[in-house]
Parts: sequence; structure tokens; C-alpha cells
Amino acid sequence: MLKEKIYIYTFYRFKDLKNINHIKTKLDKFSKDKLILGTILIAEEGINGTISGGKNNLDLFITNIKKVLKIKKLSLKISKNQFIPFYRLKIRLKKEIVTLGDKLIKPEKVSGKHVHPRDWDKIINDKNYLIIDTRNNYEVNIGTFKNSFNPNIKSFRDFPKYIKDINMDKKQPIAMFCTGGIRCEKASSFLINNGFKNVSQLDGGIINYLEYKKSKKTNTWIGECFVFDNRVSVDKNLNKGNHDQCYGCRHPITENDKKLNSYIKGASCKYCIKEKTKEKLDSSLIRQEQIDLAEKRKKAHSFQKIFSLK
Repeated sequence: MLKEKIYIYTFYRFKDLKNINHIKTKLDKFSKDKLILGTILIAEEGINGTISGGKNNLDLFITNIKKVLKIKKLSLKISKNQFIPFYRLKIRLKKEIVTLGDKLIKPEKVSGKHVHPRDWDKIINDKNYLIIDTRNNYEVNIGTFKNSFNPNIKSFRDFPKYIKDINMDKKQPIAMFCTGGIRCEKASSFLINNGFKNVSQLDGGIINYLEYKKSKKTNTWIGECFVFDNRVSVDKNLNKGNHDQCYGCRHPITENDKKLNSYIKGASCKYCIKEKTKEKLDSSLIRQEQIDLAEKRKKAHSFQKIFSLK
């Protein structure tokens, strides 16, 4: 019997949701025995997720999400992978599907102009635009767009403070981007709510841009793109990148970083070793033991047996 290929579906939708507990229950029930792994976040502002598995089951699941949420459209990006980048399926209820900390922001009602990847390079090369990378600093460090500005934020929650601190001209043309589109969509809504007049965002984010540029000669992306699953990073062709991750601080690291004395698997690296107490190191090592056990179970799990790793 031919093994199925592994697909990754990344999706989000901002929409006012009333009974998120009921939605979670329905999705939990539908996902049972569907051989789908990943993470889905549900909040009163919408849904955000990345899931992996066979294409037929993923298509059925996306159809079910649309039915449960009573929507016709969902921002969706599809890619293939060499391995399953998750250990389990987690469907969680959150206060926000991407944390900004401002309840007044309603991206489903107002957000910036969506720029298709084919038009993005024109904006990148336009000196009139301020190009802002809305991702966390550790993501920006391994790759970003040419001519883009790094606000040096530790988390997306810091973005509003960054905007207020720089006291920018609100007529300044701004274009923003993130991994899959969700953060820059919320950031654009925040800017418009605060009086900015000319706000744009890369439609579908970096992943959508790289997918579009696969067959093109020109590309303004530099480096690798951090992703929030076991791949850690992807290159320009959306293949698994060259980075691993320090699970003590979540920072992406290289093979050379892992040769340093500061690196302890699952506990510390050069980016966080100075902040680690003995108690924190011990706790991280216990967690790493649990991860290693989960990895062993994954290799023996029947889920692995039906998917092609080619």
C-alpha cells in the first residue's frame, strides 16, 4: 500500500466567536481518529492553527472548521514536509489567538491593505515605505526581508509600546510582514486604530511569499524563516532549514552554537545561559527527559507508519 504524503496546513481567521467552548468540543470530536497533529488556538476574536497529516483528512477538517465557525473563507497556506512536525493535536482556548493585549483591536472590521507577493518586492525597494518586521527578535535574527526594520521586540505584545516610543509621522507609508499574516494583520489594525493613514501588509506572510517565489528568479528574502513547529526554520524553497532550537529559551541555534559549553540540550544555550539558575536548569532537564520519551513513542506510533517520508 502506498504511504500518504505529509502535508502542513496553516490557517487563521479573525471573527467574533460567541461560544468558544462549544466550538472546541466540536473540533475535538471531529478530529478524533483523523490522524491529525498540530496546534489550534481558539479565542473570542477567531481561530489560528497549524496542523499536519494526510491531505484528505486535513481537507475534511478545514471544511468542518468553516462549518462550525459559519464562515466561507479562511486564510490557508498549504505545504508538504519530509516529516511530521508535531507530536500530538492540541486544541486550546485562549484570550487572543495572537497576543497584543488591546481589546479594542478588531482585525475582522479594519486592517491594512493586503499586498500580493507578486507586488511585495516593489514595496521593499520603495524608499518611501517603512518596512516593519512584526516578529519576535529571535525570529528576525535568522532571516528577514531586504531593507526591513527590526523593532527588536521580545514578543508581539511589545509592538504597541514600540510604535508609541518612536513617535512616527502618521502619514508615513508603512508595510508590515510576519510568518503567516496573522500578526501583521493585527498590527495593521492597531496602527489604523491609532490614526495611521497608509498601512499595508504582506498577504499570507513570509510563507506565502516564499511559496509564490519558488519558480521566480528574484527574491528579496535573506536567510531562513523561523516556524513554530519541529522544523524550527525553513529555507527559501520551504525545505527544512539549518537551525535547531534551544528549548530552554526557544531561540533558534546553529550546529556551531551546540558545540559551545553554554549549550545543554533542552536546558540552555549562549542566548540564555546567564539567566539560568540551578533550579531552572534542573526543571528544563526534567522536561527534556519527557520530550525524549515522547520522541521515542512517536517513532513507534502507528501514525508514522502510514505516511511517506519522501
